Amino acid sequence: MSETKPTVVVLTALALEYAAVRAHITDREEDVHPEDGTRVEIGRLDGTPWKVALAELGEGVDNAAAMTTQLINWLRPQAVLFVGIAGSLKDDIVVGDVVVGTKVYAVHGGKWTPQGFLSRPEAWRASNSLVQAARSAVRDMTDVRPHFKPIASGDIVLADAESQIAQHLREYYNDAAAIEMEGSGAAHAAHLSGQSSALVIRGISDLADGGKAHADAGGSQELAAAQAAKVAVAVLRKHRPRAGSSDAREGPRHGSGGGDTYGGDHFDFRGGTFHGTVVGKQTGKP
Repeated sequence: MSETKPTVVVLTALALEYAAVRAHITDREEDVHPEDGTRVEIGRLDGTPWKVALAELGEGVDNAAAMTTQLINWLRPQAVLFVGIAGSLKDDIVVGDVVVGTKVYAVHGGKWTPQGFLSRPEAWRASNSLVQAARSAVRDMTDVRPHFKPIASGDIVLADAESQIAQHLREYYNDAAAIEMEGSGAAHAAHLSGQSSALVIRGISDLADGGKAHADAGGSQELAAAQAAKVAVAVLRKHRPRAGSSDAREGPRHGSGGGDTYGGDHFDFRGGTFHGTVVGKQTGKP
């Protein structure tokens, strides 16, 4: 029986975000969906049980939702991480910090009335197991300044702290620590799948104000992407595959009899010696 590993999908929007994560993945091979042409690189994260599928989706909420849905249906991952850069919405969260999204807001929901805008917030909470893995992971990361806060997500690039949308965020999404463009789409797709845990991890590349262009030109995006990728990798080193699954692609779990179980009803005795009768089920497959 060939060994299989559980899959985690790591999503990025930009090439520089993709490159930051890719640097941590070994034995990469490109795979292409036979019908829609979606491409991923699949490789290993050394020291973990995970098979990592890395995808660059491009920008935007709608694009992220559609592409994440395609990837989940294709690869059946246990977890989905969206990793990249964001703008800070708080004075005490600065360039190079990392925000781990405890929940993700879709910021455009609402209704305009004669009395003004009535917000209709929609939010997706992050997977508890992934958040717990992140909290554990960052404790020993002295070169990372993490924040566990909500993230605002919408199809906007915020470069004016006094703009109407900035005021809207302060008023209706006051606990949001960062703003980005794709997290809500990916989180919604993972939620609808009913099978994948999700987490958004964003490095701060600017302060979502008039200084954004200057910060970007100074290499802040590369720094932020590298920090976010570092945290994402640390999370996967802590996070463990679900136990008790019947999906053989989720890899081996150690059984009390000395073998590895695949989904609870398969045993692998590689590397050992077995004496006795085997009782099993004939499936018609070799």
